[in-house]
Amino acid sequence: QVQFVESGGGLVQPGGSLRLSCAASGSLFRILVMGWYSQAPGKERERVAMITSSGSTTYADSVKGRFTISRDNAKNTVYLQMNSLKPEETAVYYCNAVPPIGPASWGQGTQVTVSS
Repeated sequence: QVQFVESGGGLVQPGGSLRLSCAASGSLFRILVMGWYSQAPGKERERVAMITSSGSTTYADSVKGRFTISRDNAKNTVYLQMNSLKPEETAVYYCNAVPPIGPASWGQGTQVTVSS
């Protein structure tokens, strides 16, 4: 069973940047399509970016040009560089496979708060 541990969130002003990290356990990581998901208060969890095992990326329209997903298979880690952050992007951010492996695979997430 693959487990994920997210980190790197925090409080940032509108227009600021953060870099999130997600460490995965297990040997399956390098073959997984990985994604970053966000869940704002009172809303459904949604995927904002994904990356294949070979590095091809896809983004939600709302973050294109501002967010960059990357991965380091040697470190079992996936990253999300977030630039020009907006207050409406305040959420808990999670990583998981695409599609998600299962309910038990979700980590605690990392809180991102965009506020002045």
